[in-house]
Amino acid sequence: MNVLLTILLAVQILAALGMIGLILMQHGKGADAGAAFGGGAGSASLFGASGGANFLSRTTAVLAAIFLACTLALAYFGNLRTAAPSTGSVLEGAALPAQPAGAAQQIPGTGTAPAPAAAGDAAPATGAAQIPAK
Repeated sequence: MNVLLTILLAVQILAALGMIGLILMQHGKGADAGAAFGGGAGSASLFGASGGANFLSRTTAVLAAIFLACTLALAYFGNLRTAAPSTGSVLEGAALPAQPAGAAQQIPGTGTAPAPAAAGDAAPATGAAQIPAK
């Protein structure tokens, strides 16, 4: 799965860089108005008078479609998670904060430490026993 994500990411980066280059090579709409007033130097280009615009715009559209497809695929595969069996509350999986050895936790509002637990007592399964009662 990681190989697929790496390939998709590489294709997406290449498509983005290709689009940046192609967009910067294209002439804007204002360049056509300048050619009408005697600035016809662009007519002797590599692709001819209008062939470059069609080639560059179509190639940009193809690269944009590839970029969009890679983005959607990365979003889909990035959010795939294996479904863990849910047994109950979300809080059951939460870890309790670790306390240093020998430190007594004070009960809020009383200023006293709780009595030490007996040797056979186990820690509660949930955090419900640590909620102070009124």
